Amino acid sequence: MDLSLPHHSARTAQHQDVSRVEIHRLKPVWPNRGVFPISLDFVGIGATIVAMNRLLSPYIKNDLPEKIVLLSGPRQSGKTTIAKMLVRDFDYFNYDLAEHRAALMEKSWRRDCALVIFDELHKMKNWKSWLKGIYDTSGLKPPMLVTGSARLDTARRTGDSLAGRFFAYRLHPLDLKEVKTLLTSEEAFDRFMRFGGFPEPFLKGQEIFYNRWKKSHHDIILRQDLLDLESVRSIAALETLIELVRRRVGSPVSYNSLAGDLQRDPKTIKRWLELLENMYVIFKVPPYHKNIARSLLKEPKYYFYDTGQVSGDQGNKLENMVACALLKELHFLEDTLGRTCLLNYLRDKEGREIDFLVVIDGRPALMIEVKWSDASLSRNFAIFSKYLSHTPGVQLVGMLDREKSFTSGTRIVKAAPWLTELDLAKYVPAVESL
Repeated sequence: MDLSLPHHSARTAQHQDVSRVEIHRLKPVWPNRGVFPISLDFVGIGATIVAMNRLLSPYIKNDLPEKIVLLSGPRQSGKTTIAKMLVRDFDYFNYDLAEHRAALMEKSWRRDCALVIFDELHKMKNWKSWLKGIYDTSGLKPPMLVTGSARLDTARRTGDSLAGRFFAYRLHPLDLKEVKTLLTSEEAFDRFMRFGGFPEPFLKGQEIFYNRWKKSHHDIILRQDLLDLESVRSIAALETLIELVRRRVGSPVSYNSLAGDLQRDPKTIKRWLELLENMYVIFKVPPYHKNIARSLLKEPKYYFYDTGQVSGDQGNKLENMVACALLKELHFLEDTLGRTCLLNYLRDKEGREIDFLVVIDGRPALMIEVKWSDASLSRNFAIFSKYLSHTPGVQLVGMLDREKSFTSGTRIVKAAPWLTELDLAKYVPAVESL
């Protein structure tokens, strides 16, 4: 099914005059903001699709009068689109374009607009100091939004010149919750499994288009974005590393093993994986340990922001989809509420595992096991519940005829509906509405 709509279609007209039901669970800043059509030439035919207000939109808009807003996330996840939908009157500069770079050097943007957007500004040398200078001399006149396809939130970890002057958000690809007004949970689930959650291939919903998009997306990241930021001599070796990680999704990854496969030293492998994390290609899920230092020494798992990239069976892809949904929720709690969140997995000395453990403000909040078609409860819940006695558990199953609950409080539920209504905020004590 193709979600792209011809111009002036009945469906577009239907959505022009209705109020959108906000899909995030915290009190929205603008509860009656409507859905409206926006032209996004994804497929080269000038199609019009129904544009969604993304989960983060009202929170970003609420912060713009107070702070510089840094919006990072994977390339083509919708950052520029969301930025241009926040207000009607904006000025826009993309650092990838030579004429825009010249304008930025001159600082010649309009001062009377409602918002100035700096896209890919992280590619400018000393961009944080440059931005600090503007903020300290002119304040937020106009408000400033910086977007980038590499991690911009490093400022809060390094304590550099932007400290205290910004709020950072991370925009993830689409998930089941964000598209539930467009498709049923089962229709969306099938599409995410096949094409991942990046807006363009997801909305197009065609295998050939996705394969072509995936290759182009991959090449731009490795041969343009990465080289703009780092000196990497062997792109071919990095491509092989990505392929090896694709085959290991859901399994602990040994740096030494990868180093042997690629004939590189483990430190190089670890640095390359960190680069791929910084470029939002993959993300790391470490094992849980009360002693964080010991946890860091153990083998992590890696997942892809694009579920369609995952090799293996449906179970591997489903586990990756769940990992993406959980990380997106936890980033949301961190970026909007200031909570401290971790996504871990559980593993004991005997090799018994639970796929995910959600940790919020230092407290284990939820154990999650993922199966494609196994309707029997994993025995590992009982094992780990001895150490995490007050932590509930849920087993998500892709193909399930009947949901079950047990005296322990653990449940077996179908994955698609659960992910559609995923709400980790209920595991945060005393959440205040905005």
